[in-house]
Amino acid sequence: MDADLSHDPNALIPMLELLESDVDFIVGSRYVDGINVVNWPLSRILLSYFASIYVRLITFMPIKDPTAGYVGYRRNVMEELNLDEIQFVGYAFQIEMKYKAWRKRFSFKEYPIVFTDRKKGISKMNGNIIWEALYGVLDLRIKDFFKKQNGNSTD
Repeated sequence: MDADLSHDPNALIPMLELLESDVDFIVGSRYVDGINVVNWPLSRILLSYFASIYVRLITFMPIKDPTAGYVGYRRNVMEELNLDEIQFVGYAFQIEMKYKAWRKRFSFKEYPIVFTDRKKGISKMNGNIIWEALYGVLDLRIKDFFKKQNGNSTD
């Protein structure tokens, strides 16, 4: 959850209820019901939306908002993911976490949220973060492919 209130705290309770009763991880999704973003310039909306499509095309992951930061994981998911092996540091770590949890067949749901751009502060988004995500997603799939070839497809 973003601390700048871009993520509505009122979504926490229904997301937590789903996490406690239904799923292994929950994604607060801007894109599960169309595009629900407020106060972003069109260029930023397009970057985010098409990044989500790119991730889905490369990974085959059925999560509509794989770059989302409003996410909850059960403890057992976090323990099984081995956080020491998460390689990305920018926004791509959000993709990597969801991808690895999905590949381990943990159940998930996307909960529709409205993302409102911050009123104060600045975005961390920059060219390095974009490149990390572009190449990182390919790297995830390539590594996963070779693990599958070696008989170990869920690590």
